[in-house]
Amino acid sequence: MISIPSAGGYDKLEYRELSEGEFTEGANIKNNENITEDDLVVVKTYASGVNYADVCIRWGVYESAKRFVGWPITPGFEFSGEIESKGKNVTKFKIGQKVFGVSLFGAYSKRVRVPEHQIFPLPEKLDKNEAAGFLTVALTAWYGLFELARPRGESWILIHSAAGGVGSMLVQLAKIHGCHVVGVVGGSHKVNMAKELGCDHVIDKSKENIWEASKYYVPKGFQVVFDANGVETLLESYNHLAPGGKLVVYGFHTMLPKSSDTGAGYISIWQWIKIGINYWYTPKFDPLKMTSENKSIMAFNLSFLFDRRDILEESMAQLLYWVKQGTLKVSKVTPYPLKQVAKAHSDLESGKTIGKLVLTMDE
Repeated sequence: MISIPSAGGYDKLEYRELSEGEFTEGANIKNNENITEDDLVVVKTYASGVNYADVCIRWGVYESAKRFVGWPITPGFEFSGEIESKGKNVTKFKIGQKVFGVSLFGAYSKRVRVPEHQIFPLPEKLDKNEAAGFLTVALTAWYGLFELARPRGESWILIHSAAGGVGSMLVQLAKIHGCHVVGVVGGSHKVNMAKELGCDHVIDKSKENIWEASKYYVPKGFQVVFDANGVETLLESYNHLAPGGKLVVYGFHTMLPKSSDTGAGYISIWQWIKIGINYWYTPKFDPLKMTSENKSIMAFNLSFLFDRRDILEESMAQLLYWVKQGTLKVSKVTPYPLKQVAKAHSDLESGKTIGKLVLTMDE
């Protein structure tokens, strides 16, 4: 398992072997009185997904981790594996059955305990690593698109970081829904992947101005813009909405450093100052102006919605159907051994990765 004793750099990612019968578990188990020991399963994990939120947890800036757990903490929201043991109320799964699931932290571990309703049979269309990297990004994309944005077919949608984990899912789900997509990527090596995912147009922001290009492709503005960048693009994302358009915010990546000044993974004093400056310059939106312009802004963080079992069940029913049909796929997956978690975090922070990163439990 990986444990983080306090905020900091890569040296805070401490590895240790679990003892016999030991496991990590999701924070919602102790925080929800409706979950009992008889409702729980212990999963021997094959792999665990790596998300940018995990980096923020290590830095000590992820709000739900501070609120629900504190220090020490084992990060990780998603996993694949097989059931090792289960409570007497668990009837949908058998010992040894291959599954994948979500956890409110705790998934960077060779054995994790979660409620039964948070695991699902491993689909035939996904291998162990793909399954481990699927759920967090797919659920985030589904919630943002179908629960919040609710676009009509033929809508034009702008998706920042279209070749990333969430972005790649947003592109596919938007196309399944019959929308047109303009995807923004951060480098030439990501353009082909964005096109293969289904983007109607791809903007390479390393070579062209995002907003000039988006205005060229969609002169009248977008019905929806998905933005996890924050201060760098938030205002212009709003400005490029069409009347009736919705800006959906689910992260603030550009507020935080892409890599450490020291190379050790911790945030330097100068980077903290820059974070403060970026916070100061984060746009504030006037409700009166928004009303007259007929534009909306929505924001969310699914780690605060783990008690919404109805959302999990509805979203997974649709997502698993599309996976089975072959219309929804996991983009490129890059595996790292669990002991190389620092390398995975460093690569993810660089902004150069494509698709999803996962930690494998094989030695």
